[in-house]
Amino acid sequence: MYHVRVSGRGRTALVTGASAGIGAAFARLLAAEGFDLVLVARRRSRLETLAKELERAHGVTAHVVAADLADSAAPREIHATLQSRSIPVDVLVNNAGYGLREGFAAARWQQHAEFIQVMATSLTELCHLFAASMRERGWGRILNVSSVAAFSPAVAGSLYGGIKAYGVGFSQALGLELEGTGVNVCALCPGYTLSEFHDVIDVRDQIDALPHFLVMTAETVARQGWQAVQRGDPICIPGWIYRLICCVCRLAPPSMLRVISRRSVLRPKR
Repeated sequence: MYHVRVSGRGRTALVTGASAGIGAAFARLLAAEGFDLVLVARRRSRLETLAKELERAHGVTAHVVAADLADSAAPREIHATLQSRSIPVDVLVNNAGYGLREGFAAARWQQHAEFIQVMATSLTELCHLFAASMRERGWGRILNVSSVAAFSPAVAGSLYGGIKAYGVGFSQALGLELEGTGVNVCALCPGYTLSEFHDVIDVRDQIDALPHFLVMTAETVARQGWQAVQRGDPICIPGWIYRLICCVCRLAPPSMLRVISRRSVLRPKR
């Protein structure tokens, strides 16, 4: 299997949503590569436990920044905190995200506003805050965690697929702007992945009923995403089955996609 190895010694990686799932998997992978870490999530106690684990196991420094990216001020506060500590960010993993249980009309607008802030606005602003300094130093890696939902049939009443599609389009545009500067940008688009995500939106039973080959581990997703951004791939869809599904979705007629949408296991509550 193709693998580009890089030494992270002397470099720092910032991972959002680092307290569990794909974010924690990225933190462990990057620590093993020698990167110091900035771990960002809401749950400070989990971050501190992970930071101690990684420092003991790999001899890196792991900084903890407890922040809620639903707060519009959070990206600037994170950036200011790191500047005050003279901590440059060489790798940015925008992984923070979640799903809503309710459909569009059933949910309060504040829920949607916070969802957009976390999933789209904060991701974009963090890229804006850190990409320029990466370009100045001539090296950087940006991974924006999207989803196969960006290419899949829409789920009734959900903003999720549309926002994930935005993440893919934005990542491609940013990657083109930074082409030739030493900064690579990749949209990572996993399918069903073992994590707390599906517990939050109350579809764990449906996910557990899926065929084994459709469910990937967070470690596999993180590893393939890291290899892809190292190679300079603009998009990474882990797993051949999901690459095939995305290809079929691009070619399928809208009438077929609507039928698939009605049967989605991730259909929100009304």
